[in-house]
Amino acid sequence: MTRLLHVSASPRGTASESLRIADVFLETYRETHPDVEIEHWDLWDGTLPEFGPAAVAAKMAIFGGATPEGDAAVAWRAALDAFARFDAADHLLFSVPMWNAGIPYVLKQFIDVVSQPGAIFGVDVVTGYQHLLAGRGKKVAAVYTSAVYAPQLGPNFGNNFQSTYFADWLRWTGIDDIAEIHYHPTLTGDVELERKRADERARAIAAEF
Repeated sequence: MTRLLHVSASPRGTASESLRIADVFLETYRETHPDVEIEHWDLWDGTLPEFGPAAVAAKMAIFGGATPEGDAAVAWRAALDAFARFDAADHLLFSVPMWNAGIPYVLKQFIDVVSQPGAIFGVDVVTGYQHLLAGRGKKVAAVYTSAVYAPQLGPNFGNNFQSTYFADWLRWTGIDDIAEIHYHPTLTGDVELERKRADERARAIAAEF
């Protein structure tokens, strides 16, 4: 059975535009993919492990060809379990609000937890990184929202290290089937028109996803 995992990075609940657009996407997705299993991973729900000293020690041990022990082994198991939850999905939906020109720190924590050697990447001393999720048929839809920044505005209204960073990470994993949905109404823009455009794109992508 095909599985879709919605990974949400907003803590704002019903006040979140990224979550609202994700719900629009999922409504159409359920209608057009009735046999797909859908799971929601709210990154704020406490299930995402930290990536602190023990986890870093484990990662460095793996790089050195050793086996993590003690607290490092426990942290390594937690990181691999988080990766397995992510990797079990064939289709992925990410809802990503802009925070300070970038992504919420909890999404960066997610990236740091799941981006492990032997899971998402390998390294060859001659050719560089190996992208271990390449050729796996994974598809991603990403919802990007902001309140002040918009691409048509100048740098006085911010810069985009949100979608640029996240899309680069996806490609680094080996996932290159990526569809983007953007909602950037600005402080003085037509909110309802921008919502309509974002919702229409979300429905169109979901129907063909």
